Amino acid sequence: MKNLFLSLSLIAFISFTSCKSNEGEEKAPEKATEEVKEEVVETQPNIVEIAASNEDFSTLVIAVQAAELLETLSSEGPFTVFAPTNDAFAKLPEGTLETLVEPENKEMLTGILTYHVVGGKFMATDVLNAIEENGGSFAIPTVQGGELEASIDGENVILTDANGNTSTIVITDVEASNGVIHAIDTVVMPE
Repeated sequence: MKNLFLSLSLIAFISFTSCKSNEGEEKAPEKATEEVKEEVVETQPNIVEIAASNEDFSTLVIAVQAAELLETLSSEGPFTVFAPTNDAFAKLPEGTLETLVEPENKEMLTGILTYHVVGGKFMATDVLNAIEENGGSFAIPTVQGGELEASIDGENVILTDANGNTSTIVITDVEASNGVIHAIDTVVMPE
């Protein structure tokens, strides 16, 4: 046992002393910090990966696949997605989703889905501040080209679509490597 301990100590000593410190190769603390941040961003899942890993968004993932938006929503972004939950899709009239995911309705489905996407990363505090700074409501331009209106009702942030229908943001600030997701309880529809 004594020989084993001595052998391990000798190996550890040789390993420790054989590691040279090359001053030219040392990283500045700022550069090392940047590399760690980049590594964290690279390991953080993107919007599509987060949605795919959460069973509450399985219907959304099916719709995104049918609209062939997987690659777009996996790209660098940043994006803010107001993501309808499965319960939100269940509120649609019977047969609506089944019709929308058919190949001949891809353009319509794409329009609906991109109406839920905003260019840029906007956290809940950004949305609240914009509502407050604009007198109680704020028009949010979507990737689809239309607008959603954000307002506050009690303690809830409400999105009003182009048809006057409303949706409540039920989960905020799910950060992704390429943006942020806010879950909503109703599918919003463009004109």
